[in-house]
Amino acid sequence: MTFEEFLAARLPALTRYSTALAGDPDTGADVLQDVLVKAQPRWARIAAADEPEAYVRRMVINELISTRRRFLARLRRERAHVPEPVADGTEQRADRDALVQLIRALPTRQRIVIVLRYFEDMADADIAALLGCSPVTVRSQASRALATLRGIAAPSLLEER
Repeated sequence: MTFEEFLAARLPALTRYSTALAGDPDTGADVLQDVLVKAQPRWARIAAADEPEAYVRRMVINELISTRRRFLARLRRERAHVPEPVADGTEQRADRDALVQLIRALPTRQRIVIVLRYFEDMADADIAALLGCSPVTVRSQASRALATLRGIAAPSLLEER
């Protein structure tokens, strides 16, 4: 499979993946673009691997974790004005938008663990292998992230009632 064929088949899925991990469409697109620029010259070696998509997904995670990327993402979030969720008449859509906003506020590793666990439905051991840490670290990151989300969401839920 050539690099162009891979992109034609998997670019939309990779874009969704990087956007979910980054918590921001612009940052997700930037990360994916950087990863694809790095992957293209090495494509022969990547394509020879058992699962080239898994390799590219790992590259996305590594790029997000890098110090430079975290700094740039933080600057973009501070400068970006996130529009209010559009009321489309369904409570489910508003709840989803609120949850996405809460997840965006999480630190990078916690956001990655939450997205991989709940969006990608990955096991802790698989997440640990991707992140290069132990399953205990994954569970502690998930626990901290969920505690943070509960702490942020609970006051807003009480205010609504």
